[in-house]
Amino acid sequence: MAEPQEESEPLLSRARGGSGRYCTPGVAACGSVQVGPGAPAGRDLCLDQAVVLIEDAIQYRSINHRMDARSLWLCRWYYSSTCQWVLSLTIFLILALAFIETPSSLASTSDVRYRLAPWEPPCGLTEGLEALCLLVFTADVSVKGYLVGWAQFRKNPWLLAYLVVLLVSLVDWIVSLSLVCQEPLRVRRLLRPFFLLQNSSMMKKTLKCIRWSLSEMASVGLLLAVHLCLFTMFGMLLFTGEKQDDGPDRERLTYFRNLPEALTSLLVLLTTANNPDVMIPAYSKNRAYAIFFIAFTLIGSLFLMNLLTAIIYNQFRGYLMKSLQTSLLRRRLGTRAAYKVLSSLTPQGVGVKPQDVLQVLQKVQLDSDHKEAVMEKLHSRDALLSADEFQKLFDTFDKRVTKEHPPRPEYQSPFLRSAQFLFGHRYFDYLGNLMALGNLVTICVFLVLDADIRPEDRDDFVLGILNCVFILYYVLEMLLKVFALGLLGYLASPSNVFDGLLTIVLLVLEISTLAVYHFPHPGWKPEMLGLLSLWDMTRLANMLIVFRFLRIIPSMKLMAVVASTILDLIKNMRAFGGILLVVYYVFAIIGISLFRGVVVLPANSSLAPDNGSAPCGSYEQLEYWANNFDDFAAALVTLWNVMVVNNWQVFLDAFQRFVGPWSKIYFVLWWLVSSVVWVNLFLALILENFLHKWDRRGHLEPLAGDSEASSQMTVELLFRDVLEEPTEEELMEKLRHHPHLQLCR
Repeated sequence: MAEPQEESEPLLSRARGGSGRYCTPGVAACGSVQVGPGAPAGRDLCLDQAVVLIEDAIQYRSINHRMDARSLWLCRWYYSSTCQWVLSLTIFLILALAFIETPSSLASTSDVRYRLAPWEPPCGLTEGLEALCLLVFTADVSVKGYLVGWAQFRKNPWLLAYLVVLLVSLVDWIVSLSLVCQEPLRVRRLLRPFFLLQNSSMMKKTLKCIRWSLSEMASVGLLLAVHLCLFTMFGMLLFTGEKQDDGPDRERLTYFRNLPEALTSLLVLLTTANNPDVMIPAYSKNRAYAIFFIAFTLIGSLFLMNLLTAIIYNQFRGYLMKSLQTSLLRRRLGTRAAYKVLSSLTPQGVGVKPQDVLQVLQKVQLDSDHKEAVMEKLHSRDALLSADEFQKLFDTFDKRVTKEHPPRPEYQSPFLRSAQFLFGHRYFDYLGNLMALGNLVTICVFLVLDADIRPEDRDDFVLGILNCVFILYYVLEMLLKVFALGLLGYLASPSNVFDGLLTIVLLVLEISTLAVYHFPHPGWKPEMLGLLSLWDMTRLANMLIVFRFLRIIPSMKLMAVVASTILDLIKNMRAFGGILLVVYYVFAIIGISLFRGVVVLPANSSLAPDNGSAPCGSYEQLEYWANNFDDFAAALVTLWNVMVVNNWQVFLDAFQRFVGPWSKIYFVLWWLVSSVVWVNLFLALILENFLHKWDRRGHLEPLAGDSEASSQMTVELLFRDVLEEPTEEELMEKLRHHPHLQLCR
């Protein structure tokens, strides 16, 4: 494959007569000292290269892509917000097709007793949407392949797998159309989550860490299997009663009938889902039998399962740090490559002009706050930037930008200045928190008093008066804060914006209530006069008031740490949530293929709720009819209920009767993947994030000097303190081996 002429040119060179290093003879570089018409073009190329390299560093992307002018334009276009939004929308669309494809989830309920025939799309509708998605993915892999070059494409397993998945999906799509959408199995539905995986570098890292941790998990899993098998054999030997009504014999007939049943019973006991049911028949006859079950639970649930959690946390943290070390190397490599490109514009080839950096920053796709913070540092500097100074300049990306609060309004009257001081003081916030607490207490009191009264018989006179008083206070508080802080100062605080929005909504709701039902009076009855009844409107107002009580969280430091940990988890859960979504998707598709239509009502059943003939605790007696695999949405909910492991033995027993004993393999595998592996990974992330915030309290200082503001932690920043900075030699060695960026020697 012939490379373009621009790719063969060294992009970083020294001026003629440089000391000790040489460039390819007869080839001009972007930063060479040039005269004539080509000089501006070479300088523009260098600046464009620096822009792309800095954007790669910000996003932790690899810099191993083409560096000619056309490829740089294509790279920036591909990573623009518009293109990435289109790609994300396409991924969402192809994953969402499972809800409307046959079997369609477009029904009000999944309960087999009440479910009506759902709308099924005609053949070609979903296939046409899928074809558009596959075209977008084909363009995506084509652009990626062009940017990295064929040599790098062949070495990248993700890109090769991307190509294979597209080819298999296209072949399966053609087969579907040729069979008029009547094929029994759609292989491409299992492959769709791959499009989500390949689009997230953090998900790739997480998946790689899970794969590396499997060997350590398997060692504890083997101990669990040995523990389970030993106690299963002990149980089958122990519970052999001589009489039919004997306690041990009932234990054997119920839970230890044969080896598979005994294994299943103890496996469920490992999750404590059937405790103490599993030991009651024997324990009711002789309390000594409790020793067997207590010993099994102590060793299995409390020791081995927690040991597995510790191993997953430790091993995953270690492997995740290895992956994040690669991300740190990518960031340092991108900034160093940008420095080398910009330094080639100076006559000596050493140092970077602040003016060049400013010109580059004008084009870089970066949030305005960080861009302004970097540009402020450059405006006050005239000397050339060294490599270390250039690196520290872009360390600003890891810091939280704290904006200065707008100035408060200035009043001439001494009375107004005193009022401004009073209503702008933090004690006024404390008074607002106290009022919110009092409002919450009154709601709780009335909920307790009216618990046994039907909604249509309640007298909401007192509660309505109290709600009016509290809402009037909230409005007055908002107006006084605007008076003290100014409108811009009030809106500068997220807490004030949160309070203000809820106050406005409450005010509108209260005015609507008064307009429809008039002012509260004794015997105020919730008659339906408008869109909502009085009780519904009051309940909605109370729910908003309870939600407004969250304003006190920033005032309590421990609660603030916990709340900030939760918010950071939500922001950083895309990779972990994406992995769980992939697993859910794959298992749901497999479950539909295996168990669709197996849950049916008995021939002599009735829709009446009389289930007294069904065994106690069975699928039928508990009326679990909505938990099935008849469509994609129902499969997701069923998998969620099994993942929670509450009463999951009911699903094991039911599908064993509906399908066969082999169905247990599916549910046990799902339990291992979801409850054992993913939940423990989620626990590891929670522990790491909380411990970091508790010990460090946001050690990264804000740019504006607000030492009390906590930094927004990403997964990369979470481990930054324990990562090793790459050495100068390592960076330069990587740059020299760049496939499209040639350094002078």
